[in-house]
Amino acid sequence: MAEGPLVLAERRGAVLVLTLNRPDRMNAWNDALEEEYYARLDEAEADASVRAIVLTGAGRGFCGGADLADLEAVGETEFDELPPRPRPRWYPLTVRKPLIAAINGAAAGLGLVEALYCDLRFSTPDAKLTTAFAKRGLIAEYGIAWLLPRLVGTSRALDLLLSSRVVLGREALGIGLVDRVVEEAGRVVDEAVEYAEALAAACSPWAMAQIKGQVHRALETDFATAVADADRLMLASFRGPDVKEGVASYLERRPPAFPGLPPRTELDA
Repeated sequence: MAEGPLVLAERRGAVLVLTLNRPDRMNAWNDALEEEYYARLDEAEADASVRAIVLTGAGRGFCGGADLADLEAVGETEFDELPPRPRPRWYPLTVRKPLIAAINGAAAGLGLVEALYCDLRFSTPDAKLTTAFAKRGLIAEYGIAWLLPRLVGTSRALDLLLSSRVVLGREALGIGLVDRVVEEAGRVVDEAVEYAEALAAACSPWAMAQIKGQVHRALETDFATAVADADRLMLASFRGPDVKEGVASYLERRPPAFPGLPPRTELDA
């Protein structure tokens, strides 16, 4: 019997909710799920009516990590025999629109990494987050050794990576691993969507895309370079329609009507 969609897509106004859909396997990650998820991100990038994206998991978990059956098969394959990926594993980091994780349950290993690829993370109080890699005899995979220290600091990152201990949502909030904890059961997706809707209604898609790019570039540059980058983009913003609309809507005391984000090939800055 054929499986249904591995990633469900639901529109809530200007927000696209993507749901990893292998609940019987705790949404374990495999190549087919990755292909569907990244294809849905491509579609969201190309659709100007989509202004923000929320990612969650079906059933009791967000994503329990890589499918262990796939890991066993990879262990029997030489590195140079692995098929090339059509997109890098860290592809979600390149998405220009706000991407918010609604962590509704366990996020382990690669599942935690996928949550870290998002711009923000909302969690339930009792969601279980773990790097898991050391307990499987694995290294810090998929760029988590770069991402995690920038979120929680070096020593905390080493604690989470070396011990592979489970962190619940409330502790994750305290150390900066997640950004908000939603206390009411069953509301984590709704609150992530409400946040995303606020961005969609009030903020310029072009400006948000530029800000995401600035932040990621600034992680690898010095202050002077970041300021020069901001000066260049400031001049570009003055030539576009979004600043005019932002100022006009403020002076006229009305909601802004920003244009949708143009296709990536048309985004000069």
